Amino acid sequence: MLELRELRKAPTVDAEAIAIDALGFVASDQELLERFLDLTGLRADEIRAAAAQPGFLVGVLDFVLAHEPTLIAFCQNSATEPEIVQIARDKLDRPPAP
Repeated sequence: MLELRELRKAPTVDAEAIAIDALGFVASDQELLERFLDLTGLRADEIRAAAAQPGFLVGVLDFVLAHEPTLIAFCQNSATEPEIVQIARDKLDRPPAP
């Protein structure tokens, strides 16, 4: 496994792509999707519009990261290291550079 400080230096982490993959993963599993919708208060038909809102993708990654079995399943499904998911979340949560 890569060391976390090496991963944090990696500018090649496409945070948005990882979050979109995570959203697809959640949406593909009815149980996960229902839990996500319950926690966010969204309806299924509102996801597309919500995805365009600032912070939504951070929320998707927070949802995945908050439940280890979900994180592990997503990582296995997407061939992504768990640390990369955290780095992607942190990158998306940064304020834009001036």
